[in-house]
Amino acid sequence: MKVAILDDYQAIADQLVDWSRFKNSCDVKVFNHPFENEEHAIENLKDFEALLIMRERTPITKKLIDGCPKLKFIATSGMRNLGIDLDYAKSKGIIVSGSEGNKNPTAELTWALILGLSRNLKQESENMYQGYWQTTIGFELKGKTLGIMGLGKLGCMVAKVGKAFGMDVIAWSENLKMSHAEENGALAVTKDELFEKSDFLSIHYLLSDRSRNLVKYEDLAKMKKTAFIINTSRGPIINEDDLIQALQEEIIAGAGLDVYNIEPLPENHKLRFLPNVLLTPHIGYVTVDNYMKWYTQMAEDLQAFIDGNPIRVLN
Repeated sequence: MKVAILDDYQAIADQLVDWSRFKNSCDVKVFNHPFENEEHAIENLKDFEALLIMRERTPITKKLIDGCPKLKFIATSGMRNLGIDLDYAKSKGIIVSGSEGNKNPTAELTWALILGLSRNLKQESENMYQGYWQTTIGFELKGKTLGIMGLGKLGCMVAKVGKAFGMDVIAWSENLKMSHAEENGALAVTKDELFEKSDFLSIHYLLSDRSRNLVKYEDLAKMKKTAFIINTSRGPIINEDDLIQALQEEIIAGAGLDVYNIEPLPENHKLRFLPNVLLTPHIGYVTVDNYMKWYTQMAEDLQAFIDGNPIRVLN
């Protein structure tokens, strides 16, 4: 069986799993770089029977599936992947299996971004290498208001740390129950109140048709000029053009972003040149612990498929 491991950006897959265990049943090839476009992906993958994919880095669309007629099996990191057309894969008899990762790494990175913004770590670190000393003034988190959009498992983790810092925590989502907010130390508010009162607004929402462009310019305009927005969820939840405009006009103080509309973020993208943005390259889930768990389970998924007893099936 021809097996492709896709988008192994850090060239880590071979270090975490001994793929030689499949030498008698599979021909495994690792792709370390993203494909230029869907046609490029199809050209490279058309002869493969199994794909092991990392998150939504390469979308597995109807067009790609049609372009890969030998495809029988897909294993993905995570138990949810919006980049896969699960229904169409099922209609083609392609089994899709998932793997269970850790949620805490993304919550931890959220706080790295919040702390980085509050203490101007980007500027201060860069200035140290230029020979400067104490060029900005930061501020404390205690007593500030942390707003959380989406109080699910990740949002609750972030809320707990906010309380430990002595922050006031408020939360909003379309179906948030007051009792759930109270149980997690947060005050349930309206969407407008979330933007108006937050000193830091952190997004932990699932991407869907309803949540795409959930945050627009008019929402950002409601925020304090001293406030920051943080997104470690999915880029399209914030209208990217509106965010760039708000940052350029200094409607808000800044943003901490780990996710984007297009990934990898193009070299000439406007966000790369804004001084009031702290950027990371979608590393919320990128930890040795998480990758070890994902790649190990994807190898288990592959072996189970070969044995005729698929596990962790998503479709």
